[in-house]
Amino acid sequence: MNTGSDEVAGSESAVAATGDGVKAEPALGSRAPAFIKARRALHVSWQVGVFVVGLAVVVAGVIMLPLPGPGWLVIFGGMAIWATEFVWAQLVLRWTKRKVTEATQRALDPAVRRRNIILTSVGLVIIAVLVGIYVWKFGFEMPWKIKE
Repeated sequence: MNTGSDEVAGSESAVAATGDGVKAEPALGSRAPAFIKARRALHVSWQVGVFVVGLAVVVAGVIMLPLPGPGWLVIFGGMAIWATEFVWAQLVLRWTKRKVTEATQRALDPAVRRRNIILTSVGLVIIAVLVGIYVWKFGFEMPWKIKE
């Protein structure tokens, strides 16, 4: 069973600095302790345990999407658990971090912020007008108590 978790690109240091001062991403591969990696049966058992725990966390996050709770945060937490052992999860997590960083940079752009403020203001004005029309026509009655 090859899950790609034994592949290690470079040293196992957390983050190595490159020549131009930009920090490289951590090496891919299993982060299991060395004594676990040394024994194949123990390593596979470790991977199964990590997968089951990560799956439970992801399922809890999916359940929280329609229910109250931090669904997406829990799902990404489960992905982070998987990323401690599986290369595919590490790649998905890196891609997600890159996309979130790009979205953050776009949101901080002054033109985008100005557009968002204008759209929010227009939306609030429309809602205020609709609430004003409702109150003018029906007063402070709740919709289920209106007799017309």
